[in-house]
Amino acid sequence: MVPLEINGKRQNVDLPGETPLLWTLRDELGLTGTKFGCGMALCGACTVHLDGQAVRSCVTPISTAANKKVVTIEAIGNAPAGKALQAAWVDLGVPQCGYCQAGQIMSAAALLAHNAKPTDAQIDEAMSGNICRCGTYTRIRAAIKQAVAKRGGTQ
Repeated sequence: MVPLEINGKRQNVDLPGETPLLWTLRDELGLTGTKFGCGMALCGACTVHLDGQAVRSCVTPISTAANKKVVTIEAIGNAPAGKALQAAWVDLGVPQCGYCQAGQIMSAAALLAHNAKPTDAQIDEAMSGNICRCGTYTRIRAAIKQAVAKRGGTQ
């Protein structure tokens, strides 16, 4: 049994420790907001937070997540940054196909949790590991800046 804390709920999963966190979330726990993209930590679609840091769940074994706090897209709206980002995403109509957007929001929320007023360069750096096949990068940056502004930032 591997003890996990997912979105504030403690639970044990009966899986081998090398099982990727992504498959534990999706297949075992029914949290399907986190998406499978490449399976090699290159696209960012599977991004979740592990103790507040953005990680790629497709390559993170559950043994690494044991006894740590995991937050997925299903609960990111409970945090002020996540709530502001989700509202900005909707307000600006960021997604096209939407497949990568959960990972995009998770990476953006990790950025804002550690940097309340990121510069464009800091936004680009934080988001560089997230690929959007539809090319909504300018809207993603605009949504991050809007979330900053609505939370009292200057951007």
